[in-house]
Amino acid sequence: MSSRTPTKLLILGATGPTGRHVVDLALRGGDAVTVLARRPDALDGLADRVHVVAGDATSYDDVAKAVAGQDVVVSALGRSTSVRADDLFTRAATAVIGAAEEQGVSRLVWLSSFGVGDTFRSASAVQKIMYRTFLRNIYANKELSERAIRSSGLDWTLVYPTMLTKGPARGRYLVGERLPMKGNPAISRADVADFLYRAAHDPAWIHRDAVITD
Repeated sequence: MSSRTPTKLLILGATGPTGRHVVDLALRGGDAVTVLARRPDALDGLADRVHVVAGDATSYDDVAKAVAGQDVVVSALGRSTSVRADDLFTRAATAVIGAAEEQGVSRLVWLSSFGVGDTFRSASAVQKIMYRTFLRNIYANKELSERAIRSSGLDWTLVYPTMLTKGPARGRYLVGERLPMKGNPAISRADVADFLYRAAHDPAWIHRDAVITD
């Protein structure tokens, strides 16, 4: 990737476990990385390699400041172990859509979860039980955020991984707009980050859903 022109990437959720993988991949790929973080100190080890903007992904003003001059926004926002969304995804989507459109940044790669929206229909019986119970609140908020993204003027890609693990990257995984499910399949955050990064550079995924699993 070193022979191409560096891409200017704004990464949201960069201090989280998936987002940090995206940051590392972007730096190895030679891209210019900007991160928007509520806790910039969490990225002290990268202070000389990334441009850190202190702020909140749910704030229009903060996102507008960070997105100016970027080529792509990659969102790896998540709620960690919480089962409540607290409107994170809808608020962030509103801020990102408005700021990106105003700043003329059209490309957005947005991390969701398998089982949200139309992907629920392809879920296995085991998955559906989890989505209807423990994850119901978060999934409802994610679905609302994605309706806004789909109706925006952005060149979006929505990424739907199955259950996330902390395992190492395998470097190979299944990806498609629809995938058959059995049981409760999983994928490592490292492999999800790999796809997020690749999708940010691949126009083939514009205006498409990407279901991803091992």
